[in-house]
Amino acid sequence: MLNANERNADVLVFATSPCKIMDELFSVEKMEMGVAPPSASDTFASLNSTEPFPSSISIDTPQSHPHTQVPSVSDVHSIANPPATSPGYANHVMHIPEQEHIVSSSASLIQENAQPPPSVVPVTPKSVYSVQGHEITPQLQNIVATVNLCCKLDLRKIAQGARNAEYNPKRFAAVIMRIRDPRTTALVFSSGKLVITGARSEDAAKLAARKYARVIQKLGFPAKFTEFKIQNMVGSCDVKFPIRLEGLMLMHGQFCSYEPELFPGLIYRMVKPRIVLLIFVSGKVVLTGARSREDIYQGFNNIYPILKSFKKK
Repeated sequence: MLNANERNADVLVFATSPCKIMDELFSVEKMEMGVAPPSASDTFASLNSTEPFPSSISIDTPQSHPHTQVPSVSDVHSIANPPATSPGYANHVMHIPEQEHIVSSSASLIQENAQPPPSVVPVTPKSVYSVQGHEITPQLQNIVATVNLCCKLDLRKIAQGARNAEYNPKRFAAVIMRIRDPRTTALVFSSGKLVITGARSEDAAKLAARKYARVIQKLGFPAKFTEFKIQNMVGSCDVKFPIRLEGLMLMHGQFCSYEPELFPGLIYRMVKPRIVLLIFVSGKVVLTGARSREDIYQGFNNIYPILKSFKKK
């Protein structure tokens, strides 16, 4: 039987024996690497300590050198732009040649790779001819223009001397003349006034009127080209969806007239601009009564949201 002192000594030897064994193992590594590692007892003591772990652990190796370490982004910013208002500003930065070279090269590289902000391209406002909110543009189909030649005309002489001219006073009291380029038709009255129809543009209508006046001049009449004016423009387009004409008639009855037994289209009389629209159930729209292109496009801009609200589903 062992007494109390002998039992306490055995327990102490058993408790300290693992630490001694680990110290012997670390001593072998110490002899091979030439580095003094912490002992096993110190290791167990550090594990049992209540101090918090350090935020960063520095490992010193024979190859590391403080001058060859690449600074981080925060270090570069602090060295390049030190706080001028902080106390001890003169002693705040260590002037090391290698670090200054790294900082200068990093700053130059950042400036080279920095891209300028994207330039803002000014948006050109839409012209008066554009149709806002959709890609449908009415196309001009016919232009009616008038011109005054300022002289009395002999319609029989014109019908006999001009090409592509016909005159039947019992049916119509004017000579009907036609030319191919631009493809138009003119009504020549004895008062000296002409009505030109069939042109697809303003320039084509004016060119055709000058050609008709030149033909009459060659027949011996003292014609002068005066008072040219566009009286009517007709445009058409397709909204590409069917329209409920009955609903449109009920909601806009003060502007509309719709009698499908007499005419299949709805007649919409717009106040501003003062034009008339023929609206068909298939989505085709005819605009007439305009004096300029602006009236055609403005009238379609006004009617398109209304037609879209009465789209058949």
